[in-house]
Amino acid sequence: MSRLSQKLDFIVIEGNIGAGKTSLCNKIAKDYNARVMLEQFADNPFLPKFYKAPDKYSFQLELAFLADRFYRLKNDLMDRNLFKSFAISDYYFSKSLIFAKNTLSGDEYALYRKIFDIIYTSLPQPDLYVYLHLSPEKSIENIQKRGRQYEQDIQIEYLEKIQKAYFDYFKQQTNFKFLIIDTNNIDFVNKTTDYQKLKKSIFETNYPTGLNRIIL
Repeated sequence: MSRLSQKLDFIVIEGNIGAGKTSLCNKIAKDYNARVMLEQFADNPFLPKFYKAPDKYSFQLELAFLADRFYRLKNDLMDRNLFKSFAISDYYFSKSLIFAKNTLSGDEYALYRKIFDIIYTSLPQPDLYVYLHLSPEKSIENIQKRGRQYEQDIQIEYLEKIQKAYFDYFKQQTNFKFLIIDTNNIDFVNKTTDYQKLKKSIFETNYPTGLNRIIL
């Protein structure tokens, strides 16, 4: 098992669709005996419908994700496992707000934001928030490779909007340690040396609060 060079109890790995969030979480969890918390997106009955008719199903989709993310994070983070070194998740609750901003209309988003703000403060904050930056073009390639049928209608314009929403969110937050890692030139899923470089960038530097950027 690899050793930690800093104290981290809760790490978030985020990124656009197809960035490799879940793969990285599973690899890190194995190396560090960490508790892994993965988003159960396949359980959302509105997701396939949303990709086919976003205007019709966006509000139902985002509310379902909001409830599920809150419930899972709240319960998983409260249920501490003494035999695990830390917790790592491939999503954070703020993901709900980032995606909703791009899928909901003005009135719907205003209502959604009120609900979000009421429950957001009751969740623990991550010690490190890692964002895997991958171009929308490469995200599309990864989406096509993994072959989930309901994702095949995703358009590059949608991924561009999500990417911008993430960056806007980072600029607005001042109390998190954000680490944006450009992964366009590495393949950490299939190449061990690339994975080791990525892992080193996450764990071997104690980053200051605010926005930190790395190109690998």
